[in-house]
Amino acid sequence: MLLKIVGTATCFLVSVFIIRKYREYTWGKCKSKRSVKNKTVIITGANSGIGKATALELAKRGARVILACRDHEKGQKALIDIRSKSRNGVLKVMELDLASFESIKKFSNEFLRSEERLDVLINNAGIFQCPYMTTEEGYEMQFGVNHLGHFLLTKLLLEKLKQSAPSRIVTVSSSLYSKGVLNFDTLNSKEHYEKGMAYKNSKLANVLFCRELSKRLEGTGVTVYSVCPGMVLTNLGRHVSIKWWKLIAVAPIAWLFIRTPYQGAQTVLHCAISEEVESESGLCYKNCKKTGFAKVAEDETVAKKLWEVSEKLCAKAEKSE
Repeated sequence: MLLKIVGTATCFLVSVFIIRKYREYTWGKCKSKRSVKNKTVIITGANSGIGKATALELAKRGARVILACRDHEKGQKALIDIRSKSRNGVLKVMELDLASFESIKKFSNEFLRSEERLDVLINNAGIFQCPYMTTEEGYEMQFGVNHLGHFLLTKLLLEKLKQSAPSRIVTVSSSLYSKGVLNFDTLNSKEHYEKGMAYKNSKLANVLFCRELSKRLEGTGVTVYSVCPGMVLTNLGRHVSIKWWKLIAVAPIAWLFIRTPYQGAQTVLHCAISEEVESESGLCYKNCKKTGFAKVAEDETVAKKLWEVSEKLCAKAEKSE
């Protein structure tokens, strides 16, 4: 009986291991060996998770990487770690709080004064399912950080990107965008706030922003990509509380789906440097391949309206420059 139990358990574990390895294969890997020496890259939220993993890979390839971090101390720790592992590239930490228009303007102005070029902007930082709270300007936090902060940052850096063309803008979204619904009347409503839905809506905004931005940048040499990195083990879920017994129960199944930051960074890296995508713009990518849009992201009228609404919400910050 004991041998039978051990045999069954062994078969189960081997099967799970094989399934895991197959899934890892389907997730894809950036195959480009292109050097990015003398190229300048900004990565928001680069002190941890996908952002840090992407920064490490780009540093290995010789890039000048700007770690745009809300917490300067954590950014410095990440810089030291990346530098020791990459032994290449040039790293710099700059403070950036995407929940503050003032911080975004300060970051952009400092960058434009100190840097000669910008080859890749990676809009990676994000917040996930937080309780209702607002940005410094009073906007709902998930929409404000995940979309609006990156929208303003991108606009303020656009001229530098055009001057450095060919250049790229990569925005990290999520497959959950397909479940989002943008209601422009309740974007900032506390009464209608549901944290899970707010996250999905902000990720839908990311995809729509990329679609509209790519249209506006046609002929400039600046290409735009939105990325769904998959379920990645990071500190993004710090606002989500799960009972310990539930964690134990779902852990074996979750292991089949959750990627490491390195694995989650592969599609971001693919869109940032790969030769395969340099003639493409405005598309969505997953597992290092372009993928079709969910129906909710196909309406160009909604994408245009989101742009116009975002411009109005950011107008106060831009006028005060």
